[in-house]
Amino acid sequence: MKTKGLILILVLMASQFSISQNVDINGFARTYEGILYDNGDFGIIQQTLNLNFEKMGDKVAFKANPMVYLYNADSLDFRMRELYLDLYFKNFDIRIGRQQVVWGKADGVFITDIVSPLNLTEFLLPDFDEIRIGVIATKINYYVGNSTFEAIWVPVFTPTERPQPGSIWYVQPDFPAPPTWDLSKEKITPSIENSEIFLKYTALTSAIDFEIMGAYTWDDNPTMLTKKIIDTATGQLTGLLITPEYKRLTIGGGSFSSDIKSVILRGEAAYYNGKYFLTEDPLQPDGNIQKDYLHYLVGLDFNIGSVKLSSQFIQQTILDYDDNILNEKTENTMTFLARYDMLRETLHLELFSYIGLTNEDALIRPKVTYDFDDSFSILLGSNIFVGDEKGRFGQYKDNSMIYAKLKYSF
Repeated sequence: MKTKGLILILVLMASQFSISQNVDINGFARTYEGILYDNGDFGIIQQTLNLNFEKMGDKVAFKANPMVYLYNADSLDFRMRELYLDLYFKNFDIRIGRQQVVWGKADGVFITDIVSPLNLTEFLLPDFDEIRIGVIATKINYYVGNSTFEAIWVPVFTPTERPQPGSIWYVQPDFPAPPTWDLSKEKITPSIENSEIFLKYTALTSAIDFEIMGAYTWDDNPTMLTKKIIDTATGQLTGLLITPEYKRLTIGGGSFSSDIKSVILRGEAAYYNGKYFLTEDPLQPDGNIQKDYLHYLVGLDFNIGSVKLSSQFIQQTILDYDDNILNEKTENTMTFLARYDMLRETLHLELFSYIGLTNEDALIRPKVTYDFDDSFSILLGSNIFVGDEKGRFGQYKDNSMIYAKLKYSF
């Protein structure tokens, strides 16, 4: 209760300050409930308050975006999604503070979009403008004609957030022996040496829009260094010592989109140098092997009558593959999107699906949204997981649900 009261006081103080300083306020309040098909239990009960405080000037701008999630009746999650200052100059601008960065051309897939880590505590189900985690960074954009040079310095590493034990999205790892955890290397101390650098060049032309990027960063997911504990008397495996440790990555890639006779062709690719993968190779003392890795997609966007359609083919492949690696050498996925707006664009019908070609599983997401007016909408949808239980989507078969969202925007 003390935390809830403090948050309420801070929000009220910020509101009063914004009124006195002529700061624009907007946001939304949302209620979101989902019921599992498997047993009729609530898979999610969530209330959300999102606030945006913005002050625009000719040379300086400011934004604060606090967000409060209330789960069930007592679990409160307060997040400052963004809090930054913009400085505008003749040919460049600077953004300093906590910010979300969106790169690339992909829909629902993160390939070159690697600056902001992800909140995967609810898998891939949250809206994509909420799934990214803001990072503390300094970003500089320099403009030359139709081109933009972008440089981002991130002094404080922020990892991916994953489900905790007790969540319906937590998957218990299958260990061949009882694990012992060593968390001594789990944190990265903020320093110049441990900071991250991201660079991007963007060009907009009449024929094609493209981006070229590079990064010296940390893998947002820890490498699980694994040491086997052997009974010297019997030679039997009696346990595992697991040490999560974040590893450096060097990444290069790019993306493009081009309009060809009313069909938009998109592509995106990233080359990961030095990624670690779990292996059963007995010659690897920590249970991991370092390999380069390629992640890319091609996509098409087009219309058939009033129906908007989009499809993407995504491939992840490990180069110089070793048969002892636990991951598949190649993993293929497709996405499909169909959207139809009717009743003067107040009723929206949408179907979005991830289709795992390698593991023969899928996540199917139909939804219907009705806009009563500019401020209030109701959404009815479903998350349907099907296929092989060993697959990325099939492992959540029991989490298929129907859900509803009521949203008031202001």
